[in-house]
Amino acid sequence: MTKTDEKILKELVKEGYGIVGENCAVKICQWTRNSLNSRGVCWKEKFYGIESHRCAQITTSLFNCDNKCLHCWRNLKYSKKGKVKNAGSASEILDSLIKERKRLLIGFQGNKKIPQKKLQEALNPNLFTFSLSGESTLDSNLGEMIKEIRRRNSISFLVTNGLHPDALKKLESDGNLPTQITVSTNVPCEKMFSLWHNNYEDDAWDRFNETLKLLRKLKGKVRRVIRLTLVREGKTDSKFKELCNMKDSHVLQYCELIRKAEPDFVHIKGFKSVGFSRERLGYDKQPWHYDIKKFAEKIAEELEKEGYKILGEEKRSCVVVLGKDRKSMKIRKEDV
Repeated sequence: MTKTDEKILKELVKEGYGIVGENCAVKICQWTRNSLNSRGVCWKEKFYGIESHRCAQITTSLFNCDNKCLHCWRNLKYSKKGKVKNAGSASEILDSLIKERKRLLIGFQGNKKIPQKKLQEALNPNLFTFSLSGESTLDSNLGEMIKEIRRRNSISFLVTNGLHPDALKKLESDGNLPTQITVSTNVPCEKMFSLWHNNYEDDAWDRFNETLKLLRKLKGKVRRVIRLTLVREGKTDSKFKELCNMKDSHVLQYCELIRKAEPDFVHIKGFKSVGFSRERLGYDKQPWHYDIKKFAEKIAEELEKEGYKILGEEKRSCVVVLGKDRKSMKIRKEDV
């Protein structure tokens, strides 16, 4: 580990990360805190039936990512390219992540207002979301991690930029697909793709589309999601004032991508100017919930023949969920 890497890790610890090895980390999500403090739960609990206080937001690829997305809240100057190989077995890594999570939650034990039963449940997570930082499909041991999570009768969510379809194919062939795959679909067309993502590779758009086609083939094998994070035009002078991925002209383009993947659900979310994203996109770039709802209605109208409709919304999180069947939203034991 270089001195630069050590410095970065120290900064992340100050930000509330629990570090495991050189590439793995866990952090307590604000919704986990809210749930323990009886201040509301994550929209995923409302729609999917999972419990916010038992969700562990993790990464096994802390720094490595192919993209430097404009809307990303991480510190992009630390981003690296290339594969990741973590030391230790999947079981050891997962145990260490859980141990770090317990350490980060220890302060709640002194709060008498926290229901003790709920706190004890929180100390033993049953949902592991690969979404904290980096691109998880760059982790060469990802399949073993998912396999270990399933062995513990727990749920695994994989959020990916979709640039490594071969990694997803390997998860399928090895029988290690997660409970749910979410593909981040931040722009509707190739022209905006390189500008938005600042990608390292020339064929990124082609690989992204290959992932969408693969998602279609995985129907019935894994829960599949397309996630749109929408940014509106700004009101103040800035480099990206006019940058917007939610114009009316984008609706048909997004629908073309959605049709290519035929996902079970479509998450349409509003961008939030937090973390390091504020260096590029200010608060004026945040859409209101009614903006998101209006855009989601246009998407649903265009995809009506395919059976998509609005299944739920959460104003507090500025998110609308589209799908074909409300009953299929809840995660069942057989989905794990």
